[in-house]
This record gives sequence, structure tokens and C-alpha cells, in this order.
Amino acid sequence: MTHAAPCFRTRFAQTPDDVRAAQRLRYGVFVQELGATGDLVDHCEGTEADPYDAHADHLLLEDLSRANDTVIGVYRLMTTAQARRAGGFASAQEFDLALLTQSGRPLLELGRSCLLPAYRGGPAMGHLFAALGDHIGRMDQAILFGVASFHGTDVEALSRPLAYLCQNHLAPQHIRAQAIGPSKVPMPQDAFIDRKAALREVPPLIKAYLRLGGVVGEGACIDAVFNTTDVCMILDTAAMTPSQRARFAPDPHS
Repeated sequence: MTHAAPCFRTRFAQTPDDVRAAQRLRYGVFVQELGATGDLVDHCEGTEADPYDAHADHLLLEDLSRANDTVIGVYRLMTTAQARRAGGFASAQEFDLALLTQSGRPLLELGRSCLLPAYRGGPAMGHLFAALGDHIGRMDQAILFGVASFHGTDVEALSRPLAYLCQNHLAPQHIRAQAIGPSKVPMPQDAFIDRKAALREVPPLIKAYLRLGGVVGEGACIDAVFNTTDVCMILDTAAMTPSQRARFAPDPHS
């Protein structure tokens, strides 16, 4: 049986049904696939939601060749103004963002990013990044940031990639978010690591941010509800090189 080639379209959620479609996709990935739990998981409705959803923009990636459930990828975006209405940025539950919020720069928090498994490793993420690049192109010298996750909560098992991030991609001091709270853990300080082996253990989304010039805050946090170990990714768009900007540029053929 042959399947139609993907027909990708990106757009922002416009209706409550659009937002629920994003929340259903998040349920499939974060809950069913990765084992997230918690009070905001609705197993009857098949949704993963939180109070920030009502204040954020939801970027949807659709495959219009599908007969139904066309949403196959999502990103949640929150500006400073939206965060004020929401009571703060979601990342502030795990990281001290004071250096970012006091910078005077436009901020955009990226979160809840996921794709259906069948679309990973192909062009789908590029379409999301292109739409994101088009969006931030309207924001002068924005700083993008958000929680990015390793699956699992065994920090010892993740020591090699965490040490790699700390040694090679630590944020400059003036924008370095700090892990906070009882779930914070220090980044391993291994003196010698196999960099190639460590990089293979870094999740694809984090590697994509690194290629764009992304850096990480200091420390990590254990999220037992989502079954993850979290770092704060930070991307200063004003510091991006031309080649990095090209990776974020909208695709004229999409």
C-alpha cells in the first residue's frame, strides 16, 4: 500500500479546536510515548495541557495528505507580554530567568515542541524551524529560550552528554539562566569525555539548537512528572552567524 507524500503547512492555532489538536499530539508524545504523568493529563480527552496554554501562541505543523488528525508537529511560543498575563514564563518553574528578563531584550519562550515519530529525522522539523524563523524575523534582536529535555531522570546515565554541554556550550554569564529549586542538579564536571560519543547522546532537538548557536544555562533539573532531565536552552539571535541565520530562514519553496 502506497502513502501520499507529505503536504506540509505551518500555521498558528486560531480556535479552541486547534489548541486541543496540539494538546492531543502532546498527549501522544509526552504521555503515551515518554511516560509523562500529572494532574494536567486528561486520559479521557487524550490531552496534555497546562495553564500557560491559554496565554501562548501554538505553532502547528500539518500534513494535509492525512485524512484526519492533520497536526503532526507543534511548538508553544510565549512573549514577555503573554508571560505577564500567565503569571510568568513556564521555564521559571525550574530556572532563574532574571538575567534574561532584566536584559531589556525581546524574549520568546519556546516549549512543548514535539513531532509524531514517523516524521522525525526528515524535513518536518525544518518546516517548523522555518516558520519559527519567519516569526522571530519580526522581533528585533530577540533572545529565544526554553526548557529542553533528555528522556529519563538518571543523571548518572546522562553524565556524558550533560558534561559535554557544560564544557562546550555554556551560556555567557550575562544571559546564563540558573537551575533552581529542590529538583536542580549540577552539570557533571568530567575532565575528559569522548566528545563524539557524548554528542551522539544529545537529543536531536538540542543538537538542532546547538547548530543555530544555542547555549545552555547552568545546572539541570529533574522533572519527575515528565520523566525528563531538563536544561535551559538559550539562543541569542543577535549573536547568530550568517550561516546560522540561514538555517533559521523561511524556506521559499515550502
